[in-house]
Amino acid sequence: MTRREKIIELLLERDYSVSELARILGLRGKGSKKAIIEDLKVIAKIAKREGMVLLIKPAQCRKCGFTFKPEINIPSRCPRCKSEWIEEPRFKLERR
Repeated sequence: MTRREKIIELLLERDYSVSELARILGLRGKGSKKAIIEDLKVIAKIAKREGMVLLIKPAQCRKCGFTFKPEINIPSRCPRCKSEWIEEPRFKLERR
């Protein structure tokens, strides 16, 4: 089973953040989150083709509560308060 197939299987069960997915799949190091984000972008296209939808709970600033746009990336800092204390977005797949 490929890494993307494993991610799809996990996301059908419940929602996960990028860090949680990297930890479950045993990815470590600098490029681990980036690899998962790239996989999620491809999975969003696969999901659309297969009649599923990738739900995104947007990232949120833990300091001021600012909510980011629901997109497949991890923001580095809050545009409102400049805090780097950001809660990662969460992803889940649902069948239509």
